Amino acid sequence: MELLQLKYFQTAARMQHFTKAADYLHISQPALSKMIASLEAELGTKLFDREPKRIRLNHHGALFLHQVDIALKAIEDGKLQLQDLVGAAGPYIALDVRVSSHLLPDLLADFRKECPHAEFHLLQHSESYTGITKFDLCLSDAVSLPQGTASVSLLKEDIYVAVPTTHHLANRGHIGIRELKDESFIMLPRGKSLRETTDAFCRLAGFTPKIRYESDDPATVRGLIRAGQGVAFFPSITWGGSNGSEVVLLRLEENWCNRSIALSWPQDRYITHTAVQFRDFVVSYFARLGRSHG
Repeated sequence: MELLQLKYFQTAARMQHFTKAADYLHISQPALSKMIASLEAELGTKLFDREPKRIRLNHHGALFLHQVDIALKAIEDGKLQLQDLVGAAGPYIALDVRVSSHLLPDLLADFRKECPHAEFHLLQHSESYTGITKFDLCLSDAVSLPQGTASVSLLKEDIYVAVPTTHHLANRGHIGIRELKDESFIMLPRGKSLRETTDAFCRLAGFTPKIRYESDDPATVRGLIRAGQGVAFFPSITWGGSNGSEVVLLRLEENWCNRSIALSWPQDRYITHTAVQFRDFVVSYFARLGRSHG
């Protein structure tokens, strides 16, 4: 049994399609099929149920895949740990960013002052062929933490509502969320954690928001508000930034209108010294940020 066989089996098992797996691996489909058949012969059992246009991992295959995943991960982690010990692991940090924030550029720039050799691969909900996002660290809403991770809470922030200065509520300072039931909203797309949170706010207040625009770009949301195209829920710290003189942030009276930001990392994977250094830096950075907004 060869390591290459196991890697090829893992890919085919995840994609459940020999042709797609072969394309991903940059080999021919017959070569992949032959290697899988050889592995099955060595194991003495079929790993896949063959169908006319696809393959399906069977029970034996699923059991074997679980152990292959463990073995290949252990080998990968061992290699990375040794490289890290001798200074050959590289300065790369894969950072999965699941919360939009104007803070990110300053956060990264400040860290590189402390660690100039650091290089970042920024992921935006990016998934590998296995369907599992491969990251060293992940910034996310605390209610939607990635599976299989340890995490630390970084920040709890209030959610405001942003309105144009010409809006009839602009001079109020604070309002009850039910007062927004007839407003036109600019919202994040469905599936975003902040969208799920703010939809829940509205349900608790007894209404469904009327959505005029959907955008996951804070700058676009600000621009639409300034143009008088609607109102939007606005995280007070991570989206705060410069709103300009044409946007007013109103505090919501309900004490449950807030969210928490968390930092996560894989529980069962080795992460490099550089990634650990950045993790500690992020925790300290957000702690200072929280104190300054306290």
